[in-house]
Amino acid sequence: MAAQNVPTGSVQRLTLAKGLNSGLRAAMKADPKVVLMGEDVGKLGGVFRITEGLQKDFGEDRVIDTPLAEAGIVGTAVGLCLRGYRPVVEIQFDGFVYPAFDQIISQVAKMHARSLGALRIPMVIRIPYGGGIGAVEHHSESNEAYFAHTAGLRVVTCSDPGDAYWMMQQAIASDDPVIFYEPKRRYHEKAEVDLDERAGAPLGLHQAAVRREGTDVTLVTYGPMVKTCLQAAEAAAAEGISLHVLDLRSLSPLDLPAITEAAKRTGRVVVVHEASTFLGMGAEVASLIQQECFYHLEAPVLRVGGYNIPYPPSRFEEEFLPNLDRVLDAVDRSLEF
Repeated sequence: MAAQNVPTGSVQRLTLAKGLNSGLRAAMKADPKVVLMGEDVGKLGGVFRITEGLQKDFGEDRVIDTPLAEAGIVGTAVGLCLRGYRPVVEIQFDGFVYPAFDQIISQVAKMHARSLGALRIPMVIRIPYGGGIGAVEHHSESNEAYFAHTAGLRVVTCSDPGDAYWMMQQAIASDDPVIFYEPKRRYHEKAEVDLDERAGAPLGLHQAAVRREGTDVTLVTYGPMVKTCLQAAEAAAAEGISLHVLDLRSLSPLDLPAITEAAKRTGRVVVVHEASTFLGMGAEVASLIQQECFYHLEAPVLRVGGYNIPYPPSRFEEEFLPNLDRVLDAVDRSLEF
């Protein structure tokens, strides 16, 4: 079924997937230079149906089914940017981005600097990421650190339907290339979303968000782990422990003022993400907190993440992914100092 138009100025209960779809639709309505490209994004509406109905409503010239060739998709999008378009590229699964790695790192990230600011690459690269869906190899990666490490790219990730709707539009409006990570196991999570275009987005694209206020330990997280950390906060509250939950939302650049404020608030920090902790985003966040908040800390910054192994077969993924018990164990260890 084709996606329906979203009334302006209304509050609707949307899934995260529908929030992304509605955000893409709003951006395409606002700017005829916005085009979507990817494998099966047109008639099928994408493997997760994020682009459902958009080719029907905007035509095959603006929602383009591409060959199975990620390097070609991104390379073509670079050319479109240079001709004044704003392409939104879908990488069907996280593990499929590697054939396009050279284009992203060598061209997308560097074109603006290479041209001494004369050229812009206003491209969004959408990547469904993370595990928890029982998928096969190459379908459950958390590879955000590769791109956050690369100067010239903006890297963001939504965690709820409201952010999906507004952040997608903000990313498309950016004149810089944005890697947009979508937590695929949260696609069907629902929430109330204010779609009032007159009010605008509640936060900037690169602002972190406090999801729950607390006083004892701060959990710094993003993407699919936000829900897990909020569940941990609920469980801890039953034991009389107050957890503060900060959703980074932007991985590059990081919202350093929000991170330091959250760390100073409790003096104890646990960073949580699905990716391996070795050289992951948590290592950078922990380093920044130690550097900026050393005298405010009551305990070392701890990290909870995936193990430093290739993503396991689906029947073992629940042993690999950070869960409630691992987060609460880290909270207990922090409080022991």
